[in-house]
Amino acid sequence: MDYQWYPGHMTKARRMMEDNIKLIDLIIEIIDARIPYSSRNPDIDTLAKNKSRIILLNKSDLADEACNQQWIDYYKNMGFYCLKINAKNGLGVKQVPQLINEACKDKIERNKAKGILNRPVRAMIVGIPNVGKSTFINAFAGKACTKTGNKPGVTKGKQWIHINKNLELLDTPGILWPKFDDKAVGLRLAMIGSMNDQILNLEDLAFEILKYIKDNYPGAIQMRYEIDENQEIIQIMDEIGAKRGCLKKNALIDYEKLSGIITDDFRSGRMGRITLEMP
Repeated sequence: MDYQWYPGHMTKARRMMEDNIKLIDLIIEIIDARIPYSSRNPDIDTLAKNKSRIILLNKSDLADEACNQQWIDYYKNMGFYCLKINAKNGLGVKQVPQLINEACKDKIERNKAKGILNRPVRAMIVGIPNVGKSTFINAFAGKACTKTGNKPGVTKGKQWIHINKNLELLDTPGILWPKFDDKAVGLRLAMIGSMNDQILNLEDLAFEILKYIKDNYPGAIQMRYEIDENQEIIQIMDEIGAKRGCLKKNALIDYEKLSGIITDDFRSGRMGRITLEMP
């Protein structure tokens, strides 16, 4: 299946970001630690040209810890300030202010030299759908500033958030890019839930999830579902379906229900800490 999703509101959101970039000192890009390459919108590099940059690997608790460090090293070597976080429980969030000060040090010093004091750093929060931008902002601000949800498209427009006298954040909607040249990128985005599930074939998606985990994390499927994973993927799906009661009339497997269970188990981390790509 060719995974593509670019609804019309994303074009509007991109234009809004382009219009506001002149107001911004810093770009804070939230990515999903399970797909730290595929969850980066390549358009952001063009948009953020000549701006200070921070990359935050969110949902790091769901990703392979050894891979987290490799990706942090990768992005630091590219010149980005980089940190792993878990916005849900606050892991790493308290380190972000220090990172902002380091990233904007030259800007702050230039302002001081010009006699400009107490001008807050203005940071734009960017990222693709469902990487946890709003959850991060609420954790960072220490209060509910934005609406959150576990599906893409919760944030619809821009919103300025006053953190303190030294920092203001501009929250933006999650945007993808018009066409994924690499089909594997689209597949990974679908796996983590950055596309609208209603446009996807979830049975194909569940099949691909199991195939990747079987090939790259041997034992994870067996541990989660207590079945023999040394068989064909469709046989694995049938066994999981039978064990989880995903049955229709005549004991036929209800693949729609089964696919929802498998997809949700992966996305929630119940299959273990899994990273879908390496630097």
